[in-house]
Amino acid sequence: MTEEKNSGKWLALIAIILGAFVAVLNNSLINVALPEMVNVFGSSTDVIQWVLTGYMLANAVVIPMSGFLGDRFGYKKVFVVSLAGFTIGSLLCGLAWSDSSLIGFRIIQGLAGGLISPLSMAIIYSIMPRHQIGTALGIWGIAAMAAPAIGPTASGYLIQYLNWRFLFFICVPIGAFAVLMGVLLLKETPKREGTTFDWQGAVLSIIFFGSLLLALSKGNSEGWTSFFIVSLFFVSVFSMLLLIWVETGKQQPLLDLRFFKNPIFTLSVICSSLVMMGLYGGTFLTPLYLQNVQVLTPIQTGLVMMPQSVAMALMMPVSGKLFDKIGVVPLAFTGLILMGTTTFELHRLTIDTPNHWLDFVLTLRGLGIGLCMMPLTTVGMNAVPKEAVGRASSVSNVIRQVAGTMAIAILTMLMMNRQVFHGNEISENIQIGSFQASQLLSQLTTGYYQMGADLSTSSAGATYILFGWIQKEALSRSIADTFMASSLPLFIC
Repeated sequence: MTEEKNSGKWLALIAIILGAFVAVLNNSLINVALPEMVNVFGSSTDVIQWVLTGYMLANAVVIPMSGFLGDRFGYKKVFVVSLAGFTIGSLLCGLAWSDSSLIGFRIIQGLAGGLISPLSMAIIYSIMPRHQIGTALGIWGIAAMAAPAIGPTASGYLIQYLNWRFLFFICVPIGAFAVLMGVLLLKETPKREGTTFDWQGAVLSIIFFGSLLLALSKGNSEGWTSFFIVSLFFVSVFSMLLLIWVETGKQQPLLDLRFFKNPIFTLSVICSSLVMMGLYGGTFLTPLYLQNVQVLTPIQTGLVMMPQSVAMALMMPVSGKLFDKIGVVPLAFTGLILMGTTTFELHRLTIDTPNHWLDFVLTLRGLGIGLCMMPLTTVGMNAVPKEAVGRASSVSNVIRQVAGTMAIAILTMLMMNRQVFHGNEISENIQIGSFQASQLLSQLTTGYYQMGADLSTSSAGATYILFGWIQKEALSRSIADTFMASSLPLFIC
């Protein structure tokens, strides 16, 4: 009987993993497909970025509410409904007829998808005994790491051989199957009667997280000192202070900030947020380097990045099992040293860095991420009472999302500034009248001339190629500098 009950728990875990997998897969498919969507809809990059920004903001709105919804209506019911909503949103996105309709449907998808991760973590704590939590969360973490491994490569194939709509349609059968598995395999959690919805906290959290994430995501394109961005930061700071004041005075707050009185939970959130910043740094910078510097296709980029994601996915259950046996400190320390060192090593990137060297470093980095990510999160959840895990998970998830978005904003700004710096430095060191520069321009001009261009066109083309080389070298150096910076949160952690 005990064995049958135990096997039922692991079967239920499959339903949770499928839900987490489909949500992460969808975003990893979309990330590399934005240029294609610009062409399909005749849109602009600024507009189509809202396909990602709208989803992210919708996530930020609902994550703080996940704990209350689970406590009030039952975690199984809310999880299954959110999965169904996400699946319907995926179908609608695939049927979109314009950039505006796609953005609208992505917001619907984000409102449902934002609940999946915190709810699934809370359900795991409700169905698994404490001594197996690490193993269960490690297996659950496979979904979060396997999806990025598959996403970029699958996205390239789908766009090249089918069309962009299949980026969303592919999630529909997986999502529908996950809903069916959730209905059949999950057991409803006890509901907390008498819970009241914290409307003040909900409004203030929406304003705070929405304005902060919007400012961070649009700061580089709008300008950090622009009236729009400065106003957003002012609103976010003011609403944050009000949110803290309101929530600390309530018996049933939407965001229970009293969790931060627990030093283990606080340290867990800080460390996992710092790891998220380092992780997002690599996820953001590596495709930029491969596609813009080495001029690889999305499919080739996905193949280069796949070993890192596979290493992460394989290490997740191992770290979970080890966590149950030896605790967090040895795993976190080893993983952080490995992740920080390999991220720092990526500052050696140049224009012609061999892909096999990059693969080797990224794979070691993936092992480090897989070793430390889940233990750092799990130790914080273990430090709170079992019945409070849902609310603690919503607090932890929303802070990690803000940390990841902040990392991308800061690293983008740093990369752009360093690119300008290196571009000016290289240009100053190239004397157009020098023998080497004159010889190079002469060779390029001759090449154009021999292809039938007149002398002035040949000279202009040669100058343009030289300028392009300077910009590519500057971008390569700036990405290397930014990798060095993204290792700092990991060493601090």
